[in-house]
Amino acid sequence: MNTSSKQSKEPTTSPKTHTFPGGHFDNKPRIGISQCLLGDEVRYDGGHKRDAFLTDVLAPFVEWIPVCPEVEAGLGTPREAMHLAGDPAAPRLLTIRTRVDHTATLKTFSQRRVQELHTSDLDGYIFKKSSPSCGVHRVKVYTEKGQPSKRGTGIFAAAFQQSFPLLPVEEEGRLNDATLRENFVARIFCYRRWKIQVQQQRISRGVIVDFHTRHKYLLLTHSRAHYDALGKLVAKAGQYTPAELAAQYGELFMEALKVKATVKKHVNVLQHLAGHLKTFLSADERAELQESITDYHRLLTPLTVPLTLIKHYVRTRSVPYLADQVYLNPHPKELMLRNHV
Repeated sequence: MNTSSKQSKEPTTSPKTHTFPGGHFDNKPRIGISQCLLGDEVRYDGGHKRDAFLTDVLAPFVEWIPVCPEVEAGLGTPREAMHLAGDPAAPRLLTIRTRVDHTATLKTFSQRRVQELHTSDLDGYIFKKSSPSCGVHRVKVYTEKGQPSKRGTGIFAAAFQQSFPLLPVEEEGRLNDATLRENFVARIFCYRRWKIQVQQQRISRGVIVDFHTRHKYLLLTHSRAHYDALGKLVAKAGQYTPAELAAQYGELFMEALKVKATVKKHVNVLQHLAGHLKTFLSADERAELQESITDYHRLLTPLTVPLTLIKHYVRTRSVPYLADQVYLNPHPKELMLRNHV
């Protein structure tokens, strides 16, 4: 069944409340998505590319904003297959058999639709891989001789990223990688939290300093350099207006989360947390915690094992500073993302 462009713009609405640290996720991030990934039959052949993780696992925790650029631009379903051709930096969108050039149509649509999306309160976007309109990485661009090179970006995806440089963006294919999947989902919840707790309230230096304090260990799992830079920025908070501080902090914060978290960086953070807990634990408990961290370092157990033990101690020994750390609960536990990293 075809879906009209009007239908594709309607999000699934839900009540909006605040997102809190410590594992409460009542405020759903709003995520743009290539419409075919939700199972809508909008592809060139009248089919879809429904993604089970997105529709069955992630869907209850987010609000989708579906977009199909080719349908919404008026190209219809079904339609002749298209590909990118020419200069990868400025490719043309051509139908494969008849060589009709739809570049101008899709570029005009993309500019208009991207501006509309600025009113949609987005927290991230998931694109369809390899698509000449929506692909983000390594999209095929064909030479005049018909030789493909995987150096392109889809026309709509390129326009979107240029207009939303800080927004978390990913392709559904890359989300099959457990580490990339966990990182992306953490980023969208962080982006939502930043907007709710800083941008959508009255901006103040104190709010930004508090936000930084609660995200310190999460930042350390991504980029020590960004962590240090953000710390220096917060230390000089008095030198900026709240708006200036928020703008600089928000940009650096989202850049930091783009850096891939690794086992080594997680182990470093786990050791920091263990250090904070040592005065609250017996010798046997400290040994048990160190053993669980070592097992994770050796890839014998997933990250969730030492984290579960740490969260148990934080809760039972009442350690407020650690209880407020977003690192312990960056996304809903029901997603079980850290069971696989």
